[in-house]
Amino acid sequence: MAKALITGISGFVGSHMAEFLLKKNIEVVGTIRHRSRMNHIEHLLQDIRLIECELRDPFSVESLIGEEKPDYIFHLAAQSFVPTSWNSPIDTIHNNVAGQVNIFEAVRRFQLDTRIQIACSSEEYGQVEPDEVPIREDNPLRPLSPYAISKMAQDYLGYQYYKSFGLHVVRTRTFNHTGPRRGENFVTSNFAKQIADIEKGKRAPIIYVGNLEAKRDFTDVRDVVRAYWLALQNGEPGECYNIASGSCCTIKEMLELLLSYSNVQIEIKEDPTRLRPSDVEILLGDYSRFHQTTGWTPEIPFEKTMLDLLNYWRSFP
Repeated sequence: MAKALITGISGFVGSHMAEFLLKKNIEVVGTIRHRSRMNHIEHLLQDIRLIECELRDPFSVESLIGEEKPDYIFHLAAQSFVPTSWNSPIDTIHNNVAGQVNIFEAVRRFQLDTRIQIACSSEEYGQVEPDEVPIREDNPLRPLSPYAISKMAQDYLGYQYYKSFGLHVVRTRTFNHTGPRRGENFVTSNFAKQIADIEKGKRAPIIYVGNLEAKRDFTDVRDVVRAYWLALQNGEPGECYNIASGSCCTIKEMLELLLSYSNVQIEIKEDPTRLRPSDVEILLGDYSRFHQTTGWTPEIPFEKTMLDLLNYWRSFP
């Protein structure tokens, strides 16, 4: 039985990745930290193994890799919330870069043939000009946040370790993705939770918003983890691939879709604290390179993704 290591298994994408791999009859090992929340993976605890590992500690990572010798690594652990990176830029960069370097160094030292998927981000593209959409992988990178800088570093480290040491690294630049279990800090989930709480009478019928004009390309997380698997099955080592839906909507249109699923009359109010120092105007991805290499295409309609997300928040008391 092949073995996969998922860093950040208790997170949003990590939990869906674990579900996907278990259905493939892959042995799943995941890293957690002592303060990791288990609510996303409680239903999987009988089928996976969890190992406490501080990825920023090279000795902890080397012990993990030497003991487990995984066939696949899905490196999903990261500080992944863009606004947090404004408040803690050095922590974001150190957290996201150091952990990955430690994984690469451990795989290199043990001379493993492990296939490694690096979860990079469309935020790396940053300032995109109107004539540059849909965005292809060869588009200039003009990052607009410390988070984007950290992801660029992860991205190019993947390329460097492939070129320098022959590590089988595939880089995926994933555009916005959402679905059940998405953290409430993220815009789709935040709106869905506000609506669910209003329906339950837990808050006044007012939804607070930030910039509604930004345009985003949303993919269902269940399509994304399938893409990550195909990236390590058929992707070219050293290459980078966009993972996207190929269509986009404004944040306002996304909100209107969520509101259409509710019978409650809800007022919309802008909250200045939700506005960022700088914001990417449009992120629309071209995933044709990945499709040509792996055959992947998104399958879950955006309407189903958003309804599933809203129902996820409705399921809480």
